[in-house]
Amino acid sequence: MSKSQSMNIMEHFQTIEDPRIDRHKRHLILDIIVLTICAVVCHCETWEEIETYGKEKEQWLRKFLALPNGIPSHDTIRRLFIRLNPEQLQQCFLSWVNSIREQTQGEIVAIDGKTARRSHDHYSGKSAIHMVSAWASENRMILGQVKTDEKSNEITAIPELLKLLELKGCIVTIDAIGCQTEIANQIKQQQADYVLAVKGNRPQLHNELKFCFDEIKPGSEKLEEWIEYHRDFNKEHGRLEVRECLATEEIDWLKPFIKEWKGVKSIAMVRSRRTIGDKESVESRYYISSLPANAELLNTAVRAHWGVENSVHWVLDMVFREDESRMRKGHSPENFAILRRMALNLVRRDKSSKASLKARRKAAGWNNSYLEQLLFAPDQSFEPTA
Repeated sequence: MSKSQSMNIMEHFQTIEDPRIDRHKRHLILDIIVLTICAVVCHCETWEEIETYGKEKEQWLRKFLALPNGIPSHDTIRRLFIRLNPEQLQQCFLSWVNSIREQTQGEIVAIDGKTARRSHDHYSGKSAIHMVSAWASENRMILGQVKTDEKSNEITAIPELLKLLELKGCIVTIDAIGCQTEIANQIKQQQADYVLAVKGNRPQLHNELKFCFDEIKPGSEKLEEWIEYHRDFNKEHGRLEVRECLATEEIDWLKPFIKEWKGVKSIAMVRSRRTIGDKESVESRYYISSLPANAELLNTAVRAHWGVENSVHWVLDMVFREDESRMRKGHSPENFAILRRMALNLVRRDKSSKASLKARRKAAGWNNSYLEQLLFAPDQSFEPTA
């Protein structure tokens, strides 16, 4: 491995401040962070597992880590992440993501939150952490995340997350909790567009959109006059889902309800009809957007937002076992949540493998060459040695 390759990921953690007292620094902070990242990629979920991984892989790790006093103990690793400033770790994560992200015009960025359910600490009165993440649907990677304040919710966390992101030319999608004038205006100020879900938290606007769309049937004269229409469907795992999007820019009548939202150009409804066996369910959702009334684009954006549940939340729970993690002390739950998301990005970057994410993680633990590829050279194809 060349020095330039090894710096590809490690250079982004060079500036992080060490919270430890000088006399207790037997192990370099960069060594501990990179060791932990490697261990999380390779299916380690506890401090003890990280130490064991390090001892088993010490010879390989010395190819690019100093390790002046060998592999740190699990208590040393735990104490560092309890005290490590999560905002600084977040900045390192963002620096790395921005260095590998290939931003495209019109990329859909979904903003959504997830709770790490077992990160609560009843003894100290600490509630479970709730992380709001940004998911780039085309790059299929997490762009950043922010922890909500214990006495607040996603409404205050979303603007902080948006500030961290390069959004120019992107389409930002947020569920109903983010349907706030300040959030919409901030997205436009960052030269991006938005598609915001409207539900019961905006009762007047929701009722107006529902009244506008619910009586319109595909194929009617009214539809042809002023409504854009798009329909798509997918069939998998015994389920058929048909999604119809109706959109319009004829919104002058709605101005009293949307005048505070900057840049609103269109409104839309997406009707989802799911059939599983002989059971059918229909659900309609309503949106305001700064995009023109392009029904196909709006349908795609809404579907991409729903995908964050499977592509991020489900993977973190089922592949990285986030909901089962009992890390609770200090900053460790938030810091480890950031490392899980970094590991997910690393594993998902491998375009040459058709294996599941779980299988890739295990392969990285078994085969040092494959892990090196994930860390430093993701664009190269991997051929295991005999």
